[in-house]
Amino acid sequence: MATNYKTIAVAIDFSQQSLKAFERAVKLAIEYGATLQLVNVIDTKSFGAITAYDLKYAEKLKEEHFSKIAELKKEALAAQVTEVEAIVETGSPKSILTQLPGVDLLVCGATGLNQLEKMVLGSVAERIVRMASCDVLLVR
Repeated sequence: MATNYKTIAVAIDFSQQSLKAFERAVKLAIEYGATLQLVNVIDTKSFGAITAYDLKYAEKLKEEHFSKIAELKKEALAAQVTEVEAIVETGSPKSILTQLPGVDLLVCGATGLNQLEKMVLGSVAERIVRMASCDVLLVR
């Protein structure tokens, strides 16, 4: 039975693996005529303990990441993806990426930026595979 993906999300942390996942997601969105969601989650658990600093730092990172995501959005539109959404969130990537509403396929890199969690399969990727309610494609 063939699957028709209508909404494809791709997890972007700007690592090489996530950029490969982006390229694959663009191809799939074109093939299926799907909406492409570019999702970046700023992991606020990795911040220090000073709350006021954390909030300012998170907002600055959010602006910077949204700017980078906007560039990827332009690339996807130039490649003929018909609809692209840019999403930048703060919080736990493991939680946010496994609870994206209305997504039929979630594409992510097998490993990400976090060197401590990057053994064979990244911990975020492992959590996505175990907990996502939609199909998952891991890209190496």
